[in-house]
Amino acid sequence: MTTATRQEVLGLYRSIFRLARKWQAASGQMEDTIKEKQYMLNEARTLFQKNKNLTDPDLIKQCIDECTARIEIGLHYQIPYPRPIHLPPMGLTPLRGRRLQTQEKLRKLSKPVYLQSHDEVS
Repeated sequence: MTTATRQEVLGLYRSIFRLARKWQAASGQMEDTIKEKQYMLNEARTLFQKNKNLTDPDLIKQCIDECTARIEIGLHYQIPYPRPIHLPPMGLTPLRGRRLQTQEKLRKLSKPVYLQSHDEVS
């Protein structure tokens, strides 16, 4: 990992903690605010800890993009949780046939960048 990438990753980590410190739940209730702050901190610690040994620059860039997207979406929608995607079970039609493996592959490819690591951690 280059020093510029390292600084970018550490900057994202710090910005998440700053965001969690200032976070207010949309409901305005204190217990919701505490739960959401705790979720943000636990999610950040878990994902950064899981990805700390990555050496592939493309994977690191993908994780940085995911982190940035999740921060922006959280700020925009005022929710710290990833926004779910809703696809009907056999909704993605491949060019030939409707096999389950093809559907699973298409679902994985259609997953937004901000949800790439969500299923692995949850």
